[in-house]
Amino acid sequence: MDQQTKQAIKDAAAKKKREHYTPVVPDVQLGFIHNNVDCIGCRACEIACKDKNGLPPGPRFRRVMYVEGGTFPEVFAYKVNMSCNHCAEPACLPTCPTGAIFKRKQDGIVDIDSTLCIGCRRCEAACPFGAPQFIPERNVVAKCNMCVDEIDAGRKPYCVMACMMRVLDVGPIDQLAEGTYDTKARGPADKVVRQVKHMADPELTKPSIVFVAHSKGAVE
Repeated sequence: MDQQTKQAIKDAAAKKKREHYTPVVPDVQLGFIHNNVDCIGCRACEIACKDKNGLPPGPRFRRVMYVEGGTFPEVFAYKVNMSCNHCAEPACLPTCPTGAIFKRKQDGIVDIDSTLCIGCRRCEAACPFGAPQFIPERNVVAKCNMCVDEIDAGRKPYCVMACMMRVLDVGPIDQLAEGTYDTKARGPADKVVRQVKHMADPELTKPSIVFVAHSKGAVE
């Protein structure tokens, strides 16, 4: 696909978005930071998330992805950890025919009201990051809601609290990007990026996540 065609698709998507949906501008946008370099891939965050949400086998709200490459002796490996990115312009929200998906004004968290969800899976198809997960036993789509009950109580999500290496954290996304937020996920000399390789273009939905990326995985 040439650059002109890609731009035409982006313009068409932007036009449709403007016609059908005006994004909520939150008071503060919470987001995630993940250190791809120091993550050991233990999957404690995945397990904590599944336990917290009572998920059956199959669906995973948080996913740890292993990336390996190179040829001996120049080999590399790192992990990328993602869930719902609580995007500034979520693609899932305007596709929902019942209004089950909403974005909170106070913190920008994108959540789903399961009592309104009809399991049509349109949001699942729209999300470029694979965040919405269909739960066949309940015939609904669900996803990470950043553990809103914990956030509202002044605590952090289960995935963050379960991370033994402290490479995953949550906070105001602008401060995480600027390095002004106090977090163990980012060292004093670490640089963060909005995108890593094999990840969808952040300009599509403006996801609220940044990475301390491996040198082989960073996308400037």
